[in-house]
Amino acid sequence: MKTYLEPREITLIEEAAANLRDHILVRILFRLGCRISEALAITVDDIDIRGRTVKIQHLKTRLLFNCPHCSNRLGRSHSYCPKCGKRVKEAMKAVAEQRRQRILPIDESTTGLLQKYIQRGGSVAKDGKLLVFPINRHRAWQIVKECAERAGLPKLVNPETGKVHNVSPHRFRDAFAVHAVMTDDSGDGLRLLQEHLGHQSISTTMKYRKIAGEEHREWYQKLWSKESPANGTTA
Repeated sequence: MKTYLEPREITLIEEAAANLRDHILVRILFRLGCRISEALAITVDDIDIRGRTVKIQHLKTRLLFNCPHCSNRLGRSHSYCPKCGKRVKEAMKAVAEQRRQRILPIDESTTGLLQKYIQRGGSVAKDGKLLVFPINRHRAWQIVKECAERAGLPKLVNPETGKVHNVSPHRFRDAFAVHAVMTDDSGDGLRLLQEHLGHQSISTTMKYRKIAGEEHREWYQKLWSKESPANGTTA
């Protein structure tokens, strides 16, 4: 079973879309490599047709734990505060929100599709904003699954867990990253990919290098590439 989608397979999924909105959703998820939450948050104002860029907004929510006695930051498993030493029966909880944005370039053909879609009135006003995709997360997952099934594509195996899943929105992000690494796995290429995907750590980006290039196997084979077949010794 396969672990990731190839560009030609995503083209098949696009062609299986029931309408222009679904076609563009699949295209955006792959060509931008963005998260589904980021795609669904795109507004008309976020799109620069002339400059061919899309502004991506990302809201990350974390739950923080603090000591009720001295307000020191705690881990989930702390029974005693490392600062004041007092026993912590129940930590104070607080939600921390971190908003980030990045400006991503987009190719000419996708820009043209977006322009056509917006001009046809595909965007919908909500909370004072014109959303490009006026659907919820659940519906987006359904659209991707249905398009993949109509395209006749099999399910994918998760390389980390080994579990088999339907094609999902995040698989397009994976496909973008693997395609980018296979095209350019230089230091600069990986740094730009990290920036494009919005990864805080380069180690998160590096996992795609391993998937794309079978890095360990190639490294091992190079160790014995000069070995003589006749006597098993190096030349």
